[in-house]
Order: sequence, then C-alpha cells, then structure tokens
Amino acid sequence: MAWEFDVLYWFQSIHGPIQDAFFSFITHFGDAGLFWIIMTLLVLIFVKDKRVGLTAILALVIEASICNLLLKPLVARDRPFWIDPSVQMLVNPPSDYSFPSGHSGASFAAAVAFVQYNRKWGIAAIVLAALIAISRMYLFIHFPTDVLTGILLGIASGIVSGIIIRALYRHFGKTQQV
Repeated sequence: MAWEFDVLYWFQSIHGPIQDAFFSFITHFGDAGLFWIIMTLLVLIFVKDKRVGLTAILALVIEASICNLLLKPLVARDRPFWIDPSVQMLVNPPSDYSFPSGHSGASFAAAVAFVQYNRKWGIAAIVLAALIAISRMYLFIHFPTDVLTGILLGIASGIVSGIIIRALYRHFGKTQQV
C-alpha cells in the first residue's frame, strides 16, 4: 500500500487551480454511471444498429453487479481519504468502499462497448474514461489498484457484452449495420 500512497501524494503535488477545476468537473461524468447510461439511451434512440446500445447496457449491468454488489462489500477496502483525512477533498467524498473504482469500471465498460461498433465515438469515450479514472486518484478518492481493477473489470465487461450481443444477433438472424 505504500507505493499506492506515493502515487496519490504525487498527484497531490501537482494540484493547482486549473487541474483542480478540470478533474473535479471530469470526475462527475462517472457519478453513478449516469452519463454513460444517458449516452447509452441516446445511442439506443438515435443509432440504427441497436447492438451498440444493447452492448453498452449489458456491459454496465455486468460491471455494476460485479463491482458494486460483489467486490466492494466483499473486499471492504478503506478509501485513501479515510486513512489520511489531512488531504483536502475537492468533491463530496463517497461513503461506500474503495475497491474497485466504479467510476473507472462503468466508464471503461461503456467505452469498450462503443469502440466495438464505432471507432470514432469509442476512442473519444476511451479518452474520457481514462480522464475519469485518473481523476479518481487525483482527487484522493481511490488507490491506483482500485482504478486499475475498475478499468480491467470495465474492459472485460465491455468485451464479454459485445461477444454476447453479437452471438444473440447471429442466433436470431439480425444483421443490422451502423
């Protein structure tokens, strides 16, 4: 855990008004997965190929189930700001456990779902997901391994969801294209 605090304290060392405002703003795109849920609903409404939205929905459900329902209560890891309360919080601190990062997981789950069907949207979503993940460490809310595990869980959820949705479409003979 010492190296993880080293990383978090490094992020603390680069704080400044512009970075504080930027990461405080960016992190809210991951709050409760709401941004990703809204984006998924918009994709379902406006994109002809429904596989995109269905993959994202399934990815978000898988990630949230594993992260929030299984791992967070099972591991019950303290958050960095619980251990070192001397660090000034720039956003409202969460009250649930730290491991894994749900913001990182949901962001990468949706981004990986999108990138499988549309590279341009997907790459933009992955960049946003990466910034959200970095924000969680910058803001002293998650340890690096919380974020890394969330990212890996999100990537896996997105890939598995894509495999499942494409298999279902093949099975039921649907061949819509973006």
